Amino acid sequence: MNTQNSTILKLAETAILAALCFVAFTFLQIKIPVPGGDATSLHIGNAFCVLGALLLGGWYGGLAGAVGMTVADLMDPVYIVGAPKTFVLKLCIGLITGLVAHRIAKINESTDRKYVFKWSVLAAVAGLGFNVIADPVVGYFYKLYILGQPQQMADVLAKMSAAATFINAVVSVVLVGFLYNAVRPALIKMQVLRIKTHSA
Repeated sequence: MNTQNSTILKLAETAILAALCFVAFTFLQIKIPVPGGDATSLHIGNAFCVLGALLLGGWYGGLAGAVGMTVADLMDPVYIVGAPKTFVLKLCIGLITGLVAHRIAKINESTDRKYVFKWSVLAAVAGLGFNVIADPVVGYFYKLYILGQPQQMADVLAKMSAAATFINAVVSVVLVGFLYNAVRPALIKMQVLRIKTHSA
């Protein structure tokens, strides 16, 4: 496959994963209202951002999560003001997951299922672990200094967001660990996912 076709395929796959992020967040979330008209939510949207990073690499996976989740925010009156924060954080989730999976562990160069499973889960933990810390912290300062919310409201949202983000991360790590390692062999057979094997 030449470089142009490969890029087009990756962009198409990115668009599909962005759509999955959007659907997972928009239609499969449990919204938790916060005093002051704000909200946080339980959802699995981040799982598809991480899945994208494992399948396509950090940039494409991060872009899928950033675009899909940002569009979801823009279409929800409660979350619309947080869209810029969402874009940055989801892109970072993908980049960190991709860094661990592809730059450090090089999972696309291994046919060892146990090795791939271990590092795909560790990469997911790294990306989502970053989000568990960054989402409430960035959210707190974003609400306080960018949106000008009272400190008490920002405090309450940060605490609730931290709890929800942690639950989302645990569920997403389990889901991604299962999904990625279930679909990987099929994608390799279909030559959608190519393994760069090296001689021992």
